[in-house]
Amino acid sequence: MSEVLEDYALNEKLRKKDSLRKVGIVGCGSVGQEIARIISHSGIDVVFVDVSEDRVREIYLSINQQLDEIIDRWGLTESEKRAILSRIHGTTNYEEIAECNLVMETISSNKPGTSIELRKEVFRKIETYVSPDAVITSNISTLMISDLSSSLKIPERAVGLHFMIPPTVKVVEVVKGLRTSEEAYDFVCRFAKMIGKKVVTVNESPGNISTRLIVTLINEACEVLMEGVASIENIDDTMKLGYGLQFGPFELADRIGLDKILKYMDNLYQEFGLQKFKASPIIKRLVRGNNLGRKTGKGFYKYDREMKINQNIICTEIK
Repeated sequence: MSEVLEDYALNEKLRKKDSLRKVGIVGCGSVGQEIARIISHSGIDVVFVDVSEDRVREIYLSINQQLDEIIDRWGLTESEKRAILSRIHGTTNYEEIAECNLVMETISSNKPGTSIELRKEVFRKIETYVSPDAVITSNISTLMISDLSSSLKIPERAVGLHFMIPPTVKVVEVVKGLRTSEEAYDFVCRFAKMIGKKVVTVNESPGNISTRLIVTLINEACEVLMEGVASIENIDDTMKLGYGLQFGPFELADRIGLDKILKYMDNLYQEFGLQKFKASPIIKRLVRGNNLGRKTGKGFYKYDREMKINQNIICTEIK
């Protein structure tokens, strides 16, 4: 009987939702920060939860710096920056997401075997504090929203919402789990459109569309490099100029982060057991050396202090 009442309450309340009051974000790393900025820029209040007051201050500083960089490129005014920051609130207290009718999990875990359990724990904590009608999403790509929602009392409220890297890309993948309600799914789609995103509907599968295709492209580019067919620059230039890509596979890998690429490939290889998802030795070597891409200043390319790519300088660890 209680399950029927819960289902009824969720469906009825979600059916009445016309607008977002506030969005919560749990785990505000580099991706979470950009998502918070995008949501706030769309006029929606954001509250993010992270592990410590020091971390909250670091996140505020990082978002402030991101906005300054946009201002330097004439993409924002000072008054717009102040308005964006005024709508973002950081905390270590989960109680402050209680008024949110949409909460997003965006934590980062690169330790093998821990990602799914950590996210399940975060989902349980979120559900403890939000109302029965709140929707909970996760920015996962190689894990399954049905697995995460199994930890919830109301699994119908869980939806996969995958922002690509960088999150400013104009498309998001929205994934319906085995028990996701139509109301929760439609609500997330409306939210995505509110923040200027093209919604791509994805049937639940590890890697969705974007991750599954891009990691195989990056991995095959590594194979071409290892075989001595062409240099890093020539491979990137061929794919950009020949196929109209914004970034070549090596540039894109550096932007995503090689640690994330490796984690995605490990998850996909474990799921499918296919050789195409077995990470190249080059990727593993770079990750072991903490050469993770733009965020560490070195990946396939080296980067200067302003994180601008120098096409002529290649990371020596590859050779």
